[in-house]
Amino acid sequence: MNKIYFQGTFGAYSHLAALSISPKAKIIPCKTFDECFLNASKDPNSKIIIPESNRITGNIGIEYLIFQYRLNIYSEYFQKIEHNLLGIPGTKISDIKDVYSHGQALSQCSNFIKSNNLIEHVRADTAGSAQMISKANDKTKAAIASSLSAKTYNLDIIQKSIENESGNLTRFLIMGKNVSQPEFGKKKYITSFLFKLKSKPAALYQSLAGFALNSVNLTKLQSYPEKNSFDSFFFLCDLDGHIEDLKVQKSLEELGLHCEDFHVLGVFEADKIREK
Repeated sequence: MNKIYFQGTFGAYSHLAALSISPKAKIIPCKTFDECFLNASKDPNSKIIIPESNRITGNIGIEYLIFQYRLNIYSEYFQKIEHNLLGIPGTKISDIKDVYSHGQALSQCSNFIKSNNLIEHVRADTAGSAQMISKANDKTKAAIASSLSAKTYNLDIIQKSIENESGNLTRFLIMGKNVSQPEFGKKKYITSFLFKLKSKPAALYQSLAGFALNSVNLTKLQSYPEKNSFDSFFFLCDLDGHIEDLKVQKSLEELGLHCEDFHVLGVFEADKIREK
């Protein structure tokens, strides 16, 4: 049976995403993102599902682990994020004084929290907060988490969809040790890679010229400082296209002339949600 590791506890949005992608897999929680990456790097038959960015609050902050472990990206998956207010059975909104969740979930529900005069408490993750509320058995305390968390920890959904903006999505990456990529066809693909430039003036500007000349669209370009340095940077990049496409190859060859380090992280089909 395939194994999928995720960060958090059962009921987390990562758990929900893993069930959507591979419901028959053995889904295993890890305490940290580091633990997920380490497990996948040791076990080639396993995969990890990692939240990479959120439409509203931006990057999750796992880039340093992508650089460190350089696992292959097999696919992307956009999970709809619907935050719910969870409490022990029989709780009413008027009973609640304190609300617990991950910092991003709290910020994404700030309007609801303010309008109900709730006191925020930041915790490591959403599902862990739901688990804590279940154990505390106190009607004055509530969690913001998924409907799966409510089911997992026998909590009531006191109010559904309390996020500030509907249509919030988190982009997940499915990664693993073995290298695999789809054959070049007529579908929409993304090529993901990282690079480190040679140290010279205007290096980034010069290195990106090949993408413009070959009409290749970059959908992500993010810098990340090398360990213990503020003047040496890696870049994480996604582009529209398959690595076997001639114009993508030419662009990457041009980039390679300016690089000290270059590594392809994966080639995968673009999630259909991008077309909406």
